[in-house]
Amino acid sequence: MSVTPLEKVRNVGIIAHIDAGKTTFTERVLFYTGKIHKIGETHDGEGTMDWMEQEQERGITITSAATTCFWNNHQINIIDTPGHVDFTIEVERSLRVLDGGVAVFDASQGVEPQSETVWKQADKYNVPRICFVNKMDKMGGDFDMTIDSIKKRLAGNKVVAIQYPIGAADDFSGLIDIIEMKAYHFEGDSGEQVKEIEIPAELKDKVEAMRLELIEKVAEQDDALMDTYFADGDLSVADIKKGLRIGVTSNNLYAVACGSALQNIGVQMIIDAAVDYLPHPLDVKDGVLTVTDIDDNEKTEEIKVDAASPLGALAFKVATDPFVGRLTFVRVYSGTLKSGSYVYNASSGQKERVGRLVQMHSNSREEIPEITAGNIGAVIGLKATKTGDTLCDVNKKFLVESMEFPEPVISISVEPKTKADQEKMGVALGKLAEEDPSFRVRTDEETAQTIISGMGELHLDIIVDRMKREFNVECNVGAPQVAYRETIKTTAKDVEHKFSKQTGGRGQFGHVVMTFDPYTEMDEEDIKDELKEKPTNKFVNKITGGVIPKEYIPGVQKGLKEAYARGFSAGYPMVDVKATLTFGSFHDVDSSELSFKIAASKAFQEACRKAQAIILEPIMKVEVNTPEEYMGDVIGQINSKRGRIEEMSDRGQAKIIACYVPLAEMFGYSTELRSASQGRATYGMEFDHYEEVPSNVSAKIREERGFKIPEDE
Repeated sequence: MSVTPLEKVRNVGIIAHIDAGKTTFTERVLFYTGKIHKIGETHDGEGTMDWMEQEQERGITITSAATTCFWNNHQINIIDTPGHVDFTIEVERSLRVLDGGVAVFDASQGVEPQSETVWKQADKYNVPRICFVNKMDKMGGDFDMTIDSIKKRLAGNKVVAIQYPIGAADDFSGLIDIIEMKAYHFEGDSGEQVKEIEIPAELKDKVEAMRLELIEKVAEQDDALMDTYFADGDLSVADIKKGLRIGVTSNNLYAVACGSALQNIGVQMIIDAAVDYLPHPLDVKDGVLTVTDIDDNEKTEEIKVDAASPLGALAFKVATDPFVGRLTFVRVYSGTLKSGSYVYNASSGQKERVGRLVQMHSNSREEIPEITAGNIGAVIGLKATKTGDTLCDVNKKFLVESMEFPEPVISISVEPKTKADQEKMGVALGKLAEEDPSFRVRTDEETAQTIISGMGELHLDIIVDRMKREFNVECNVGAPQVAYRETIKTTAKDVEHKFSKQTGGRGQFGHVVMTFDPYTEMDEEDIKDELKEKPTNKFVNKITGGVIPKEYIPGVQKGLKEAYARGFSAGYPMVDVKATLTFGSFHDVDSSELSFKIAASKAFQEACRKAQAIILEPIMKVEVNTPEEYMGDVIGQINSKRGRIEEMSDRGQAKIIACYVPLAEMFGYSTELRSASQGRATYGMEFDHYEEVPSNVSAKIREERGFKIPEDE
C-alpha cells in the first residue's frame, strides 16, 4: 500500500445542525471521488454513511461514520457526524481528532441551535473550518441571510464568501466563483459535468464588490501579500488562494461556499476548497505533537509528526462490529501503528497487542498493514482500550491530550422481560457503555433497578432499540427521570462532629471541624488546574501542627465523597461544595481512617441543615421555529412549562423564539408543539445549565422519592 505524503492528507469532519444535509453532501463527495458508483439518498434510507437500521428508518445520523477517498492526488479521511444534540459526544470526539471541518448550513434556516453547538465544539478544539450553504434550491433559500447569520451568531468579520449563487429556490441554477470570477452550470444526471458560463450581468457589480472585500481580508493574512496589494491594487488568483489558506488554517478566516447537494450543484468545488484551504497534519501546531509525561502532568515534550517518530495515537471511538467484534478507531499523531505489534496504553497502564488494522468505509472495511502518522484507521484486537486513551510505544511512554465527556441529563429504568434476558442485558449494556462515554449504567441501591442515563430521550430510545436488535434483549422501560443535583446556598462555618464509639476493646474516634461554602467561582489556580467550565466539589486541608495526622486526611475526603453521592434532601448527588478542614483531634489508639470518614460524613449532613441545601434542575436552551399565526399558542405553552423567553426574532418567513425551559417540563413537547401548530413548528434543545428548583416543585420531588424535608436544628 503506497503511503500518501502528509502534505496531501486531509482529515475532515462534516458538522451541522440536524437536517442541514450533511449525509446527503457526504454521499455526493463519495460519488465524485469514485468511492461509490451510485448515489444513495438519505430520505430513501439508502445513504452509505447512515448504515445502522435506526439511521435508515429515522433519516438521521446517530454514529459518526468514517471513510477514506481520493481527489486530485490527495487522500481525504472523512467523518460524517450526527446533527442531533443527543449524540453530541459523537461530534465532540470526532472534532478532537480532525484537522479541519466543513460546516453545512441550510440556506433557508441560516444558523440553527445545533449549528452554534457544533461551532463552539470546533472552537474548543481549534479546528479550522470552511462553510457550505446547502439547500440553495429549497423554498426560502437565501445566501445573503445565511452568511449574515454566520457573521452575527458565529464568526463576526472573519467570514468571507468565495462563491455566490445564481438564483435561489426554484430558480437556483449555478454558482459564481468569486476568486476566479467565473460562473458555472452543473449538468448531467449527477451534476458531474461542470460547464463554464458567463457571469449574469445583474450580479457582476455585486460579486466584484465581494471580491474586493475578499482580497482585503486575504491581504491582511500575510505581509508579503499586503505589500503586493498596496503596490498593484489587486492580487492574483494564486495569491488569493495562498492568503486564504493562511487565514483558514490559522482560524482567522472562514471561507463560505454554496450549492445544493441534493441537486448535485457545487459539491466538487467544496472538495477542491477542502484540499486547497483546510490544513494537513503538518500545518497543525507546526507539525509538532505536545505530549505529557505519564508520571508528571507538569512535564511536557514535543514530538515531530512523522512516521519515524515514537508512536503516539488517540483512541477516539470504540464500536462493536457483529463480524469482527471490538473495533477501536484511532488517530495516529506520530510514528507508525503496525498490525501484530505491541503497544502501551498510557491511560490504563496496560500493554496491548494490536490484532488487525483496517481502513473503514462506513461499516465495511479493508485490511491494511499499518497506519502512519496523520491518518485515521481502526484496530481489531484491543481488549482494554477505551475512548480517550493514549496508545504509545512500549519503550517511549507519554500521554496525548484526551477529551472531556458531558454528564448525562436524563435517566430511565430498564428491566429484562424474561429471566433469559437478564444476563444478556448486562452484557449488552456493558458493550454499549464502552462505545458511548455519554451513556452511563448504574444499579439503584434502594430499588435494585438498572438505571441508564444519557443526553436525551432520543439517545436512550436508540440505546433500548439497539439492545433489542443487536443483542436480542427485550426489556421494559420506565418513565424518564431528570438528573437533578443538590447543592448548598449559604456557608456553614465551623461545623464540628466528634465520632466516638466504644465497643469493648479497640474503639473508634474521629473528630473534625469543617467549614462548607457554596463553590461557585473559580480562582485563577483552579481554572489553570482543572480547565473545567463549571466548578464541582473542592476539598481544602488547613490542618496545621499535626492535630489530625496526614494518614487520616484521605478518610475525611472519602467520607465527603460518599456523603456527596448520597445527597441530603432528595438523594441526588451534591455539586459545587467547597469543604475546608480547619481543626480536629485524634486518639492514639482508637482513631482510624474509617472513624474520620464517618465523622466527615456526619459533619456534612449537619452542615446541610445550616447551609440551606437546595435541589438543582437541568435547564435546556430551547429554540422554537414557528409560523407567525401560531406564535401566541407557542408562547403560552412555553410559559406553562416554567419557560423563560429570552429573545424573539425573524428568520425568513418564520418567527424564532429563544427560551430556557426546565428539562422536566420538556417530555412529550414535540407532540404538544405539533398539535398547537398543525405540525408546522419545529424546535431544537440542548442542555445549558443547572438552576435552583422552585420550592413547590422541590417539595413534590422529595415527596415522590420518599424523602422528608430535614428539619432545621
